[in-house]
Formats: sequence, structure tokens, C-alpha cells
Amino acid sequence: MPDVIFPLDSTKTFTQQQLTGHNRWHPDIPPVATVKPGESFRVHCREWFDGDIHNDDSADDIRDAPLDKVHCLSGPFAVEGAKPGDLLIVDILDLGPIPLEEGPLAGQGWGYTGIFAKKNGGGFLTDQFPDAYKAVWDFTGHTATSRHVPHVSFTGIMHPGLMGTAPSHDLLTTWNTREAALIATDPERVPPLALPPQAKDAVLGSLEGADYDRVAAEAARTAPPRENGGNQDIKNLSRGSRVFYPVFVDGANLSVGDLHFSQGDGEITFCGAIEMGGFIDLRVDLIKGGMETYGVSENAIFMPGNVEPQYSEWLAFSGTSVTLDGEQRYLDSHLSYQRACLHAIDYLTTFGYSPEQAYLLLGAAPIEGRLSGVVDVPNACATVYLPTAIFDFPLAPTANGPTRIDPGMGAPRSSF
Repeated sequence: MPDVIFPLDSTKTFTQQQLTGHNRWHPDIPPVATVKPGESFRVHCREWFDGDIHNDDSADDIRDAPLDKVHCLSGPFAVEGAKPGDLLIVDILDLGPIPLEEGPLAGQGWGYTGIFAKKNGGGFLTDQFPDAYKAVWDFTGHTATSRHVPHVSFTGIMHPGLMGTAPSHDLLTTWNTREAALIATDPERVPPLALPPQAKDAVLGSLEGADYDRVAAEAARTAPPRENGGNQDIKNLSRGSRVFYPVFVDGANLSVGDLHFSQGDGEITFCGAIEMGGFIDLRVDLIKGGMETYGVSENAIFMPGNVEPQYSEWLAFSGTSVTLDGEQRYLDSHLSYQRACLHAIDYLTTFGYSPEQAYLLLGAAPIEGRLSGVVDVPNACATVYLPTAIFDFPLAPTANGPTRIDPGMGAPRSSF
């Protein structure tokens, strides 16, 4: 096993640990450790809400989830010799839930998926699902099942939802400027168009005093993906993946977190993956001057992992860029994917699932989402592929009609 360079104790909070990670992006957050090119190492990762979501049958914790705290990131890790303009090679060697532990912390044998309330972040389909719901998933090896979404069982494609390098000062200024301009177009929007710097609840490694105050006021929130990688939520960044990150600061300052047991393409409920704490084994290397050599001036490129479930039969749903009110939009791929997801949800309810159970399932299970047509004006076409083998009943349409299942206790909804 590689050496653990960022250990976590499950009985302590994120800020009580031997080493303190961070939940904001800033070039001045000091690295917690330095690794050499070619070196392999293990990192423990905290669940993104630091234990605020519980293994129970209430969604009040999802309703009240403290977004100012996320994400709990392990790092930064400096890479010896890394300079701006290099490409940082990151190999994902292994990852999984917290080893050999069962308990109250997500990752200790279980994880969760949440539909976020519209007033607290929302999600991909927030106008149709404005309230908070939750599903808890139990882990048996690589398999997930849930008392809140019965009759399904699937193999998870475990992956880090968030990994990336530190921005330069100039890049950080670019982020804050363009996102502030977007917010200014509709500053009262719910949910907001973007999340500006927020000093409240900022965790910034070992920074203290005036340095902490300065960085907390400038540091970018970790919610969106950006040029440094970040919260990309790509389910295929799994075991065996090789990622090439642009380097913007000396040392690269790599950070990682937000581990997922499984996820569908899009993580459509916002907390759409099966969230967990756990471990990840990485190996790093450098391509000197690689950003210019390969034209990678921004955004990582990657080679997907080679370990994933082998599903051979799918039932696919399509959607086009027409709103629920019948308004035609021009090649709106985002809208067409929403409509495909809604069509899949409507279909699953004919078997007995509630719309919320179906929505949670699409976020958590390894569904495939595709842009199937983006050139035929005025309608973009997107598709959602459901693997039929994850269900314990026949999913395809037949002349006999849908099999009615017992939906169990259903997905818990928050109180008001």
C-alpha cells in the first residue's frame, strides 16, 4: 500500500485533523505535503459535507445542508519541480470507501444521494423538484442498494468528483470577475447563478491571522468545474484513469476530494452521486512545458479508467429543446437533456416509483447521458441510457404493460 500522506480520523471533524485541508481555491493556500514525480501515495478524503448528512429516514439534513462548508478537500500537494506551463500527470491507482469501518459517517459502509431544495442550491430539474429528498445506499463490496429506492442493485464506478490544481492569481481574478458579472445579471435569482467568494466557513489549510482574512475574502468557491479541473463530476475518472492537468503555480498544488461510490452522467440532482468519504491512491509525474507542447492552455484532458461495470442492454430516452410549455428553443442541449431525464422519470413512475425515487436513481446509478444531435435546427437531441440489468423486474415495454413493484418506504422528504 502506498504511504498515507493525508490521514483522516473518522471520529474527528475536518478541521480537527492532524493536517488541515481546504474548501476554497487560492494560490496562497500552503501545501500540506510535497511528492516527487513518479511517486505513488494514498490520500484519505472526507465526505463533502463533513458528516452533516446522516443515515436515517429524514431529508431535513439535505434541506439544511451547509453549502458554505463545501467541498472538504485533501491537500494541496506540491509536486517537486512543477512549474507553470507544465502538465501534471495524475494516475488514479485505486479508491474506495473508508476501509474496514462501519459507522455514522458516509463512507463507513454507506453513502447518500440528495435532491437539493431550490432555496439551497437546487439541481438540474429544480423547477420540477423544488423540495429536498434523500436516498441512503448500502455498500456490499462494489454493489449499491437502497431501502429508499428498492428493486435496483448496481455496481458503482467509484471516482473523485473533484480534483484539480491551484489557480494562479491572474486566473483566480478571472474567475471572480466573470462570475461576478454573471451574478449581476440577476442578483436575486434562486438558486443563484454563481457562488461568489464567501469568507464564512472558509477552511484554508494552515493560514492564520491577516493572511487567512485576505485569502478568505478572495478565494473561489469549489462548486463549479473550471480551467484547473475542479468539481467536474466525471464518473469515468475511475480506477486506471490518467489525467493531464495544466499547472498554473509552482508545485502545481494538487487537491482531491468529493469521492463518489457511483454516479449517473450529469449528477443531475446536484448531490446526485452516492457521496462518501474514503481513500484514493495516486501517482504523479510531469511533462515539462506540456501546456504549450500539446495546446492544453486550460482544462484537463484525460484517459478514462479501465474498470467499470459491463452492461450490455440499455433502454434509452430522448429529449429535444422544447420547453414543458411548448416553447421552441434553438439547439439548447441543456434543455434537451432535461427533457430526456424527465421522460425517463415519467416512464419509471409507471412501474410504481415516485418521481423523486426515479430522479434520485438517475443521479446515482451509472446511466449514460449523450448529446445525440446538435446540428439539426432548431432542435438539439439528447439521450439518457438506463442499464436494464440494474432492475429486478423487466424494464422494456411489452404488450402486458409495466410490472407493478412495491416502492417500499419511498424517498424521505424534508419537513418544512
